[in-house]
Amino acid sequence: MNVKAKFACATFLTSAVLAAPAAWAQDSTARDSSGFFISGSYGGYKSHGGEFEDENDLLGASVGYQFNKFFALEADYIDFGNFGEDDVEGKLKGVGLGLIGRLPLTDSFGVYAKAGAFASAFDVEAFDEDETYDEVNPFVGAGVDFRVTQHLTAFAEYDRYNVDIDEDDFNGQVTNDGPDFDTGRVGLRFQF
Repeated sequence: MNVKAKFACATFLTSAVLAAPAAWAQDSTARDSSGFFISGSYGGYKSHGGEFEDENDLLGASVGYQFNKFFALEADYIDFGNFGEDDVEGKLKGVGLGLIGRLPLTDSFGVYAKAGAFASAFDVEAFDEDETYDEVNPFVGAGVDFRVTQHLTAFAEYDRYNVDIDEDDFNGQVTNDGPDFDTGRVGLRFQF
């Protein structure tokens, strides 16, 4: 992440930490633990894998349904943008569908894990050849969240994605079968 992105993340997290005591003081009867939600997030990632080594910013948007305080189903759209080095460049975006299992530690603060499938469109330009790979791969993640108001929740999350390519498409000049992505992001979720 660049300096502006790191500053924005630090500002968001500081604001969230300062708002946490007010959130913890809320009456639990004022909240509904089920319903639809939307969220937006910003963060960064590091791609691993041969010619695809790089780091960059990412944007995400989600919709989902919170069944109760322990489980939710979420659909994510994530745009990784461009990445790669020298003669190999990739562009990745996709939609993930994941199940979230949450452990509430207090009335307003919790930790969660998520797992699901990521359907991606991966455009690769390498050694004067172009290929597009449409794949579905598993992903896993974990995060923390806390409720700032009755409807607004802040979260910080780590996820791990991978995508596959066919090395033979580039005459053996690409030395791996696709990159893995470690992502970190912060965001806000609004529950209806």
